[in-house]
Amino acid sequence: MDFIKNFPFFGIMLTMLAAIISLPMHGKMAKRISLFVFSVETLLAAAVLFYTLQTGESFVYIMGHIGAPWGNELRAGVLEGLMACFFSLVMLLSITGGSKHLILDIEESKRNFYFVMTDLLMGALLALIYTNDIFTAYVFIEISTIAACGILMIREIGRTTLAALRYMIFSLLGSGLFLIGIVLMYDLTGHLLMQNMRDSVELLVSEGQFIIPLTVAISLMTLGMAIKSGLFPFHFWVPDTYGYSTPASGSILSGLVSKGYILILIKIYCRVIGWENVTQSGITDVLFVFGLAGIIVGSISAIHQNDIRRMVAFSSAAQIGYIFMGVGLGTSAGLAAACFHVLCHAITKPLLFISASGLSDASEGSKLFRDLQGSGYRNRWAGLGFTVGALSMVGMPMFTGFISKILFASASVQVSLGKMLPTLIVLAISTVLNAVYFLRTVIRIYTPAERELEVPVRIKWHEQRSYVVVLVVFVALNLVLGLLSQYITDAIQLGLTMFS
Repeated sequence: MDFIKNFPFFGIMLTMLAAIISLPMHGKMAKRISLFVFSVETLLAAAVLFYTLQTGESFVYIMGHIGAPWGNELRAGVLEGLMACFFSLVMLLSITGGSKHLILDIEESKRNFYFVMTDLLMGALLALIYTNDIFTAYVFIEISTIAACGILMIREIGRTTLAALRYMIFSLLGSGLFLIGIVLMYDLTGHLLMQNMRDSVELLVSEGQFIIPLTVAISLMTLGMAIKSGLFPFHFWVPDTYGYSTPASGSILSGLVSKGYILILIKIYCRVIGWENVTQSGITDVLFVFGLAGIIVGSISAIHQNDIRRMVAFSSAAQIGYIFMGVGLGTSAGLAAACFHVLCHAITKPLLFISASGLSDASEGSKLFRDLQGSGYRNRWAGLGFTVGALSMVGMPMFTGFISKILFASASVQVSLGKMLPTLIVLAISTVLNAVYFLRTVIRIYTPAERELEVPVRIKWHEQRSYVVVLVVFVALNLVLGLLSQYITDAIQLGLTMFS
C-alpha cells in the first residue's frame, strides 16, 4: 500500500511525458494519448483518496530524497485526492464531450498542439493540488496560464485572439502580484516549503514581529489569485474567454483552471499562513464583500445576455463569488462550503457548456436565444443535460447546487449578524436571479419553434454516442453530489483538518 505514496509524482510526470510524446503525433493519436492519460490520472487520484481515507493521515513525497529546507515535496491528503480525482475526471469528460467541435474549430495540423496544451494544463493542476513548495506552485501557475491561453487562441477567430490577449494580461498581472507576495514571504521566513514557512510565520506572529509586511504578502497573493480566478471586479475577461472558446476549452477553463488558483490560495491560507492568522488580518472580510458583489453583478450580467454561451460564462463569474463568499465567512464551515462548491461548479459548468453546444448544433450553429427555441426537442440529450445543469445552479433539491447553498446558509448562521444577514439575503436574491436566466432559457429551448429550420435537424442517439455518455455521466455526478453529499462533506472536513 505504501507504493501509493508515489502516485502524486507519477501523475504529474505522466502528463508531462504525454505532452512531449504528443507533440510529433497526429491529432487523433495525440487525443488517444491524452484520454488514456486522463483516465489513468483519475485512477491514480482515486487510489490516493482511498489510501488517505483508510489511514486517516496525509503523506509527504520527498522528491529526489532531499529533505527540507532545500528539497522539494509533494503532499497528499483526503482533500488533495478528492480534488485530483474530480479534476482528472472532468478533464476526461470535457475533452470527450467536446470532441466534435475540436474537429470543426481547430485546423487538423494543430490538433496535436491542443492536446499537448491540455496535458500540460492537467499536469499544472495536479501540481497545484499536490505541491508542498510555494515557488513550485508559482511555476505551475505560469504553466497553466500559458497552456490556458494556448487552448483558447487555437480557435483562430478574431474574438478568441482578443480574449486570449485580455486573459494573458490579467493572468500575468495576477501572477506578478503572487510572485511579489512569495518574495516577501521568503524574505520574512527564509523558506519555500510550506510547513517550514508555517513554523516561521507562527514564530513571527507569536513575537509580534513583521505583522504589516506579513499582511502585505498575504494581500498580494490573495489579490493575484482573485484576478486570475475572475473574482469581481476582475471578471471582465471571463465572458469572452469562456464564451468564444470551443466547448471543451470553455469547460476546462471555467470548471478547472480557475478552481486550481482558488485551491492553491486555500492551501496557502491553511498550510502556510494559518487560518486564524488570515482571519485576524481582515483579508477574509474583504473577500466576503467582493464575493457578495460578484454573485449579484455576475447574475445581473447573465440576465442581460442574448447568447447562451455568454450567459453561462457570466454565471461562472457569479459562482466564483459564491466560493470567495464562503472563504470570506472566516470559519471552517465556510471553507468547507467553498470547497464543496468548487466540486459543484467543476461538474456543472462543463455540463452546461457542452449541453449548450449541442443545442446550438441543433439550431444551425446559432447561440442566440431566439434561434434556440425548440432546440430541446431537436437534441433531447442536450436539452436534458442543460436542464439538469440549470436546475442545479438554481438550487433545486436532489442536485449539487442545492447542497452548496444549504452549506453556505448553514455556515453563515455560525458567524456574526453582520455577515449572516448579508449572506442569507444575497443567497435568496441570487437564487431568484438564477431562476430568471436559467429557467427562462429552459423554457425557451422547450418552446416550439416559431419557424422551421432551413435544414431540418433532429440529432439522435446513434449520431452522438460519446457526447450522450458524457452528458449522462455529468448528470450522474450531479446527482451523486446532491444525494450523497454527506460523504463528500465529511471527506472535505477531514481533508481540511489534514490541510492544517
